[in-house]
Amino acid sequence: MVPPSHNMVIYATTAGGLSVGSLFLAGYLPGALLAASLMVGSYIISVKRNYPKGDKFSIKNLLKQLSVSFWALAAVLIVVFGVVFGWFTATESAAIAVIYSLVVSVFIYKGLDWKGVWRVLGECVDTLSIVLILIATSSIFGFCLTQLHVPVLAASAITGMTKNPIVLALLLNLILLVLGCIMDMAPIILIATPILLPIATSIGIDPIQFGIMVVLNCGIGLLTPPVGAVLFIGSAVAKVPMEKVVKATLPFYLCMIITLLLITFVPFFSMWLPTILATAK
Repeated sequence: MVPPSHNMVIYATTAGGLSVGSLFLAGYLPGALLAASLMVGSYIISVKRNYPKGDKFSIKNLLKQLSVSFWALAAVLIVVFGVVFGWFTATESAAIAVIYSLVVSVFIYKGLDWKGVWRVLGECVDTLSIVLILIATSSIFGFCLTQLHVPVLAASAITGMTKNPIVLALLLNLILLVLGCIMDMAPIILIATPILLPIATSIGIDPIQFGIMVVLNCGIGLLTPPVGAVLFIGSAVAKVPMEKVVKATLPFYLCMIITLLLITFVPFFSMWLPTILATAK
């Protein structure tokens, strides 16, 4: 949800060419809100279970870590500011970020040699091929949906249940959360956006705000069984059974749901920064 997010780029394209820069700006406050809610949840759990305390906060250590991580953080700044201020497109920003990251990894941090570059390149090609296949097939799927009037039928079915915008907004979130339990993020964005976006706009939700809702819902889906890709990764890294990982994650679902509801019903969190920038321009 926090830029630079390739899922926001996918949503911007699927939603009919929304401004990627505006979506990037819209993600900052919701991202900070989500981080704050998770930190509060972590603090409560830590106090309740009497977890050991770490070192006290120190400005000196903060500056030391910033000096080490500056070159990595600069990649994010280059992408976000470049897209927001119109210096280059989202596609161009990706190419620039790749070249910059390659130079930093090989020549500054020296954590990657040229042999490793070729290995990473192969992994990128594998991932990219999957994404391109999804995009290609989703275009065909979208065409079929349009010809069969599925978006209109789905919108009619959902709006036929109730005319209350609050209930409709909750239904949109529920649909996305259920999809997140059984599908990966990119396919959900590609398939669900053309169907659900018209419903969202009909009840006064801005397409940019809805984009943040979609990305957050899909992010929560990465933590929910049975698919839950992040759960499987966490289980493998920590060498802990999946059941224990899911049980430990349960309290944080509440934090994420609260954040999702705030983003859904308080447009300020998503729309303030894009509105300020548009006014400044």
